Amino acid sequence: MISFSRVFKRYPGGFEALRDVSLTVQPGEMVFVTGHSGAGKSTLLKLVAAIERPSAGTVIVNGQNVGALKPRALPFLRRNFGLVFQDHKLLFDRSVFENVLLPLDVSGFSRREAARRVRAALDKVGLLGKERMNPVALSGGEQQRLAIARAVVHRPAILLADEPTGNLDAAYAHDLAGLFRSFHQVGVTVIVATHDVSFATGLKPRVIPLSHGMLADEAAR
Repeated sequence: MISFSRVFKRYPGGFEALRDVSLTVQPGEMVFVTGHSGAGKSTLLKLVAAIERPSAGTVIVNGQNVGALKPRALPFLRRNFGLVFQDHKLLFDRSVFENVLLPLDVSGFSRREAARRVRAALDKVGLLGKERMNPVALSGGEQQRLAIARAVVHRPAILLADEPTGNLDAAYAHDLAGLFRSFHQVGVTVIVATHDVSFATGLKPRVIPLSHGMLADEAAR
């Protein structure tokens, strides 16, 4: 379970990205965090993954107060997550196969088991035939698929995706929605930050709207 209790996040200079946010995400839920640019969507995801820490309040993930974790404990927490960033963060000096292999290498999987998992993940996103290619040779949509394969290859319990359709056309976005649905159907908790409300069509997620760093219903008061 993921729980925010009266969470604030302030950045240097006084900018308040989140203000008094309280919410709960149950295991296995699909949640879309929506709102305008600067609403606090990306910050919320970063707090869940302990990439950022709250300025006030508590963020609980699987019973752990992530804001209080020591640096050496963070890698163990993040093994629960698959992270998909807006800029993909792909390694262009490595092949498609090697990009997806990286999380398994870090986790100490045997080469044989790692290779099996990598090919299964690439098959899931439709890139199995391109495993020897360099990511720079892929289209924008294929790079996004590669980022997702890398995020899910270690079979995380929680998938966090930040504006996953930001650079995709409608056809690719539709395919991506299908991928997220398939992960959700096998019990993965899926949390997507997006301003693209149409992306949710057909997925029927729970929607958490943010406005100027607050839950939208709170901001309207």
